[in-house]
Amino acid sequence: MISNSSNKTILITPLNWGLGHATRCIPIIKALQENNYIPIIASDGKALELLRKEFPYLKTLELPSYQIEYSKNSSHLKWKMLFNSPKMIAAIWNEKKMISKWIDKYDIDGIISDNRLGCYSKKIPSIYITHQINVLTGKTTWITSKIHQNTIRKHLECWVPDVEKKPNLASELSHLENSNLKLKYIGPLSRMIKKELPIKYDLMVILSGPEPQRTLLEDKLKEELKRYKGEVLFIKGIIEKEQLKEKIKNITYYNFMNSRQLEQVFNESEIIVCRSGYTTIMDLVKLGKKAFFIPTPGQYEQIYLAQKLKKEGLAPYAIQDEFKIENLFELNKYKGLEIINNKIDWENLFSIFE
Repeated sequence: MISNSSNKTILITPLNWGLGHATRCIPIIKALQENNYIPIIASDGKALELLRKEFPYLKTLELPSYQIEYSKNSSHLKWKMLFNSPKMIAAIWNEKKMISKWIDKYDIDGIISDNRLGCYSKKIPSIYITHQINVLTGKTTWITSKIHQNTIRKHLECWVPDVEKKPNLASELSHLENSNLKLKYIGPLSRMIKKELPIKYDLMVILSGPEPQRTLLEDKLKEELKRYKGEVLFIKGIIEKEQLKEKIKNITYYNFMNSRQLEQVFNESEIIVCRSGYTTIMDLVKLGKKAFFIPTPGQYEQIYLAQKLKKEGLAPYAIQDEFKIENLFELNKYKGLEIINNKIDWENLFSIFE
């Protein structure tokens, strides 16, 4: 691939909220390398750990944690986040100061921020990535959306990983009827490639998202799977130093998998049980898989996406506390995620750094 880049350095900064923001940055990082740019990765927590495993040879930097915490009771989530907002604001302020220093220290020529609110600069081209032009928070959606849109305006461009026209993936999340924002719809972002492989697993479970809800769902599914007779692959979504594998009867457990392994087992699995996170949906669209969704309790975005896909006849879903393994029979009534084969023009996108 030909590029005008003179080995310019691009800082890429995904939000550490679950693993979705980090994983959807993987194809961007690879595209930067293919176009002769030098990526530097900056994040915190599990997101940074995951990207260090994917790109052990790249320079990584640590940003302050937003200290996003979930509650066991989903109805308390909004209030808990409001209570923690001073810590988040302090982290955003600190990361903004760090970015200012790093630009000179590491000779950074551009920034790509996936939902990190303080990672931008007026000195160099700063790009924002989000599928949430509107941030759904129930009755406070109007104010959270306005705040987020104000952040988007501080950037040179906003890359939206969705299709601009209908049918699209995120609907009102990623689209505005009238907008003066500099939005560029780049199509779904996924690290996956569809392959025609023999089916090895009747069911693949892949967990993600913040604690304690990840553990609560793991415990719930382990209990329900006692009544499932098929071959199961269960990926816990716990990023640890070493990969661990355990086989108990018909279920094979992994703590985590890297992108290459995930691509393999996704293609080898008949149906998927997972959260209705947007990054996961983009992966499933790339693979054209049948999926059953269990939205994270209290996360309006995931509930909205699950309801949208059910209404369109593509995939069923269940509330976490009400899920039963017998719900999987509902999949016979749904078409499954339809493949969107979009080719991203990376050379054109990256020309903003020239």
